[in-house]
Amino acid sequence: MKKILIAYVSRTGNTEKIAEYVAEGVRFSGNEAVLKKVADIKSEKDLEGYDGYIFGCPTYHRDMTSGMKTFLFIAEKANLLGKMGGAFCSYTHSGESAPMIFDTMQFVFKMDMVDLGPLSLKEAVIGTKEGIQACQEYG
Repeated sequence: MKKILIAYVSRTGNTEKIAEYVAEGVRFSGNEAVLKKVADIKSEKDLEGYDGYIFGCPTYHRDMTSGMKTFLFIAEKANLLGKMGGAFCSYTHSGESAPMIFDTMQFVFKMDMVDLGPLSLKEAVIGTKEGIQACQEYG
């Protein structure tokens, strides 16, 4: 059984819902999912002991939130080289944050990223059958 950290930022609760559905998918696959808000991760030591990492945040003004940017600097110190990774976001108008996070994990951290690419979900779709299924399949 693999232990996967799902670390996320959520302003309105939508990205948190995605994180919870992705965690369900991780559990459906027989692995352990640990959910944490990035604000609760204070140092790179808080990222030790996981086999994989999935990071998520909403797209806010076509960008990641400042909290996610700060968190990624902490994660860079954790030496996640070769670890499994994925990224997700919620959005209303555009979904740039997931690809930005995904690219950082792949090209800066040199992680082994999922073949599915980043998951960007429009907020209106999150609670639908299709939205839930997309999140679970991503997990």
